[in-house]
Amino acid sequence: MELLLQNLGHGFVVAFSFTNLLFALIGALIGTAIGVLPGIGPVATISLLLPITFGQPATTAIIMLAGIYYGAQYGGSTTAILLNLPGEISSVVTTLEGYKMARNGRAGAALATSALGSFFAGTVATVLVAASGPLLTSVALSFGPADYFSLMLLGLIISAVLAQGSVLKSVAMVVLGVALGLVGTDVQTGQQRFTFGVPELSDGIGFVSVAMGMFGIAEIILNLEKPEAREVLSAKVGSLWLTREEFKRATPAVLRGTVLGSVLGILPGGGAALAAFGAYMLERKVSKGRHLFGTGAIEGVAGPEAANNAAAQTSFIPLLTLGIPANAVMALMVGALIIQGIQPGPRMVEAQPDLFWGLIASMWIGNVMLLVINLPMIGMWVKLLQVPYKYLYPSILIFCCIGVYSLNNNVFDVYQTVVFAIFGVICNKLKMEPAPLLIGFVLGPMMEEHLRRAMLLSRGDPTVFIERPISASMLAIGAVVLGAMLLPNLRKGKDAAMSG
Repeated sequence: MELLLQNLGHGFVVAFSFTNLLFALIGALIGTAIGVLPGIGPVATISLLLPITFGQPATTAIIMLAGIYYGAQYGGSTTAILLNLPGEISSVVTTLEGYKMARNGRAGAALATSALGSFFAGTVATVLVAASGPLLTSVALSFGPADYFSLMLLGLIISAVLAQGSVLKSVAMVVLGVALGLVGTDVQTGQQRFTFGVPELSDGIGFVSVAMGMFGIAEIILNLEKPEAREVLSAKVGSLWLTREEFKRATPAVLRGTVLGSVLGILPGGGAALAAFGAYMLERKVSKGRHLFGTGAIEGVAGPEAANNAAAQTSFIPLLTLGIPANAVMALMVGALIIQGIQPGPRMVEAQPDLFWGLIASMWIGNVMLLVINLPMIGMWVKLLQVPYKYLYPSILIFCCIGVYSLNNNVFDVYQTVVFAIFGVICNKLKMEPAPLLIGFVLGPMMEEHLRRAMLLSRGDPTVFIERPISASMLAIGAVVLGAMLLPNLRKGKDAAMSG
């Protein structure tokens, strides 16, 4: 306990430096803004801002990107409550009860519940990250190459299973992501793979090009197809104070949402959206005010908002301790660390203590900033929604091209980004989730490295993956999860064939 407090003290010293405080504030503001603006989201924003982090110290860059991620969870609730328009995927659930509360004249109470519940959940999750980080790191240090390979394979399977849409399509996207990650020069043999004679691909496909193209520019193109319909609530926001009855009903919902979100955030493929939906379904079953759902139940705001913020924070646990991204945003974080020359994993605590503990401390500071930013500035965020999208997207595209080009001063990177933007739009039309591809792209080269090490140490004996208990357990869990999801689809196909 004493060592933990010392480490947290060191983290706060790092986080309270002027530069890190400034970038935490910038991240929180940008996160809130893109949470408020529907259709952009943290994945697209972080992918667009990756080039900017190249010139910043690693700790400062990651603090800003983290602020954008959990800031978006706060901002998305504002439009969900006031406009029935979720600014972020995880805020879709908030519209169900939050907007009805606003129509009933309790918009202020809904916004206050969202902000305070998010702050509490974020604070608890930050403590969990601080407490479990070193513990999991010490466990991870006992992992061998075979264990790491199986763990990463399990992460890919779960991310594919939990993605939206068809499991088969998600698995295909994971495989494609792994294949794209292997393009370039083989480190061990020096031979080029899948480059098709293009010299610019000898160093591999650029992570920024994939992320910015498939999430950033593709999202802009898809948004241009949608008509703009933003009707601001005509009723006044009203008092931000909760009644005693509302407080009594909201408190247990926040506690349940915090616990559920903290657990689901750690799972690969989980994240804020899954936590918010899970918390809403839980509240509909267990809350005392479940009979009020559909008319503006405060539990339907408190639970999901606490859950999505807790999940946003705890999703950093597998990233910081194991080097494995739990979702698409964490995959972008891995990319940002790799750009900085840092390999995420269990040795980060020893090798990068400033980054590890500084990031954890900045999460708590960022949550305080977001509480201060959100409630007094509700009017400004609503006004921001009145800016037509046709004025926003040209400037975003220009900054994208400048950012991609500035990484290597190579126009090929811009062409590469355009190709992935077109591919991202096609994937969206075919209902193929791009997030599993990005996670596969990040984990693919790491998996290959650990696979080769395991085979070298075992002298080519593949049974090493089932002889080691940790590795065998991971593979067994992965097989059960994949089988459980594919079996219903196989049965449907068999029944259809028999009836035909």
